Amino acid sequence: MQFPSLSNLNVWRVSATMTVWTFLLLTILLLKSDVAYCNYLVGLGSYDITGPAADVNMMGYANTEQIASGVHFRLRSRAFIVAEPKGNRLVFVNLDACMGAQLVTIKVLERLKARYGDVYTENNVAISGIHTHAGPGGYLQYVVYIVTSLGFVRQSFDALVDGIEKSIVQAHENLRPGSIFVNKGELLDAGVNRSPSAYLNNPAAERSKYKYNVDKEMSLLKFVDDEWGPSGSFNWFATHGTSMSRTNSLISGDNKGAAARFMEDWFERKSSVRKDSVGFEDDGLPRRISNIIPSLHDNHHELLELAASFQSPPGRPAAKTSSVARRVRGALRQVNKPRFVSAFCQSNCGDVSPNVLGAFCTDTGLPCDFNHSTCGGKNELCYGRGPGYPDEFESTRIIGERQFKKAVELFNGASEQIKGKVDFRHAYLDFSKLEVNVSSNGASKVVKTCPAAMGFGFAAGTTDGPGAFDFKQGDDQGNPFWKLVRNLLKTPDKEQIACQQPKPILLDTGEMKLPYDWAPTILPIQILRIGQFFILSVPGEFTTMAGRRLRDAVKTVLSGDKSLGSNIHVVIAGLTNTYSQYVTTYEEYEVQRYEVSCNFCGKRHEPCLDCSSKRK
Repeated sequence: MQFPSLSNLNVWRVSATMTVWTFLLLTILLLKSDVAYCNYLVGLGSYDITGPAADVNMMGYANTEQIASGVHFRLRSRAFIVAEPKGNRLVFVNLDACMGAQLVTIKVLERLKARYGDVYTENNVAISGIHTHAGPGGYLQYVVYIVTSLGFVRQSFDALVDGIEKSIVQAHENLRPGSIFVNKGELLDAGVNRSPSAYLNNPAAERSKYKYNVDKEMSLLKFVDDEWGPSGSFNWFATHGTSMSRTNSLISGDNKGAAARFMEDWFERKSSVRKDSVGFEDDGLPRRISNIIPSLHDNHHELLELAASFQSPPGRPAAKTSSVARRVRGALRQVNKPRFVSAFCQSNCGDVSPNVLGAFCTDTGLPCDFNHSTCGGKNELCYGRGPGYPDEFESTRIIGERQFKKAVELFNGASEQIKGKVDFRHAYLDFSKLEVNVSSNGASKVVKTCPAAMGFGFAAGTTDGPGAFDFKQGDDQGNPFWKLVRNLLKTPDKEQIACQQPKPILLDTGEMKLPYDWAPTILPIQILRIGQFFILSVPGEFTTMAGRRLRDAVKTVLSGDKSLGSNIHVVIAGLTNTYSQYVTTYEEYEVQRYEVSCNFCGKRHEPCLDCSSKRK
């Protein structure tokens, strides 16, 4: 194939995403035809996935020194199943984990097949991560994601697979007739853009359509059992799981995991405590876990010594008839009522930070450089501050509380009922050699994608977790020393270098195969439909504007179907089924901030996907 000159790269630059989203939009046409409304079968489940809590590297910050040494709070897999009584069904799983993983998904599907045959397959099962950076690592199968954990960690992997399977089994066994309602609203104070200079490179006319440089909308599904009443909720909102810093050593679900605990506890206790007008206790949080890390009393150590002096009296095992559930609720039938499940899912969080106070230099206390997030030219000194600064546990609680309160508001006000068919589409695509047809100035041409590569800006990290060795975001040149180090691993050829422009290649991951693949090449793309609610399962982190472009493109296709009505809901479920890093716009790619240094972009005004850049 002939390749255009470097001078024409900006004209012809495209991404595999064009083909991906063409596939998505075409399959939507198949999803659009509606059927008469029928009642759904709805089931929810939840199970522990905490895994090893000590002596394992954490996944997210790529910090070799971040080794787990305890538990902040435990991690869970939360699942919902929606089924037509005599038709299709789908499963969505939300993990208190950094991301979904292809090997985890494969193993879960193998177990589901052994249990249920072909009822649950890769087509109708989605497994998504909340993107906490405080969970055990080592469960992905690609080298670049397990380098800092020094390889594969069987305990992390087994805990995820076991917990996901059990949460789905629980949801399956809880399937009962029910209804689903949807609501959405703005949450203004739980996320800021951590790469604002890149966002500003998007066209001004496009930016003018939006009030904010991050998405502020939360979308929530409310599940209602026909007999028991409300049984759970899942919501999608974009903010990173980085309230807990890169020096934290406690296993944690970060702000979204905290929000889920708050809401589940709120629902469990809301009818047995005195509440204010919006259903909160006096301090706005469930009493049992009003603070994930509680404020210490003045005599804290004295109380600990007193507690340690108590001797446990002999007792007897609790039987069903003497259980707390039986004694408190009174009615025996209530003992078997499924527990309320609430999940706070991730969306297009690529450039969204929960450290809402902004980024400041640790040496001077002044704001970091706007374009590169450096302090005196060094990225290591620039850190984002959460609302509880300098207490990261408090920041985690506050951002979790803000999401929790908005979710409760949406939950209580949800009145639009979901009606229509359950459907799904799924495909595997090889992103290293896709053919994409593009046009410019009336001319069209077929170009190809190329293998993945990571840029110098990747090593600089972000304001949520700076890198080391004086790398810098926005670097479009690289430096000779690190290129020499890179060449010891794999020297990219001229074709790959031209393909990745303007990104200077630090690691040619897509072409590194020893001891096995360093980065994914074949990725799953998936759409789930429940009536007028569509979930776009994507294997990466979309930036704010890339996510907006994707949702708008999908809504444009769906709006042609009058049977769907005017209230079409489209959410992006990020980090689902596997992981391929960031998804940005063409304009953001040109700036080479962190989010684009490990992915590629599409032609102007289109989204772009993952680390597999474009070969033309």
